[in-house]
This record gives sequence, structure tokens and C-alpha cells, in this order.
Amino acid sequence: MALLVLVTWQVAADGPLRGADERAARAVVGHGPAPLTEFLADLGNTQVALPVLGCAIVWALLRGERRGPLHAALAMAAVPLLVVPLKDWIARPGPLTGATGYYPSGHAATAAVAYGAAALLTARCVRDAGGARWARGVWRWVRTWMMPVAAALLTAGTGIGLVLRGYHWPLDVLGSWFLSGLLLLPSYRVGRAGSKKRQRPK
Repeated sequence: MALLVLVTWQVAADGPLRGADERAARAVVGHGPAPLTEFLADLGNTQVALPVLGCAIVWALLRGERRGPLHAALAMAAVPLLVVPLKDWIARPGPLTGATGYYPSGHAATAAVAYGAAALLTARCVRDAGGARWARGVWRWVRTWMMPVAAALLTAGTGIGLVLRGYHWPLDVLGSWFLSGLLLLPSYRVGRAGSKKRQRPK
């Protein structure tokens, strides 16, 4: 929360962080292969991110989860409810246009919440496989590392693409990530509580 407030204050008040942010963005805009950076930026489109989260929610529901999918859906629904008023209030111009409404980035928030919530849901629903020890180890690795790492890479890739294409300033992306972390916190706590419950000795 403190980091989100700090970044938002710096952007709104035209503080020193905003100046450094804009200088850094101008130095990197246009770098990288255009097809790749455009692809990365598009990972934050609702047409791409929402189906991923939707599949994770359906899978979790089929496996008997209830609270996790509810928290994930509420977190995703909260993104436009929080991002749009902030955009209107801050009214920050974009890197390549005089139009306003660029802080925070809706694409970055969509990617972070959708992929993050999907990772939390799928990681929570993966159970240790029976059979050989190596199989159990593989499932444990998938549950512990693969889902969160994939979500982090997709989220980071989206942010990098948005900045390199000139669609957003770096602080637009960073502010969205801090906001998304707050929205994902209830889902994370539900997952932790469920994990402890399953590990409790009978």
C-alpha cells in the first residue's frame, strides 16, 4: 500500500520520480523487435488474459474449490473499478500522445491480476501425484514453482512490452503492479489457509 501511495503521489505531484521515469522511458521507447514487443504488450489485453483466468476458475471449481475462484473473480472485477477512476483523477499524458489517462496501466493490472490469480488457483488445486517418487516430485515442483514463475514472466513481459512500445511510462506499469498485489492478497491468504488445513495432522 505504501509503495502504491508513493508512486501515485509522485506521478500526481510531478515529483522527481516522475521526471526520472519519463527520461528512462524516452531512452528505451522503440527498442526491441516490434513484433515481439507488441506481442508482449498484447498479453495484457482482456481478450488474452481473461480466458486464462476463466479456465483456471473453471478448473478450480471442478476440483471442489469455492472461495479461491470467488476471490479471483472479485479481484479481476475490481481492476476497472479502481483503475478507471485513478486514470481520470491523475490524468497523466502518454509517452507518445497528449491524451490523458495513462496512470495506472489497465493492461498491466489486467495481466498481473489475471495471471497471478490463475497461478494461485492452479497451484492450490495441484495435488501430489501418487506412484513413483519422481512423479510426486514433479507435481510438487509444478505446484511450488512453475505456476508462480509463469505468472511472473507473463506479467513482467506485458510491462516490458507496454514500455518499449511507448504505450505507457514505467511508473504506470509499476503502480499497476502494486495495486494488483493488493487485489491478489486475499487470494493468496485463502491459498495459504487451505494449504495449512490440508497439512494439518489428522
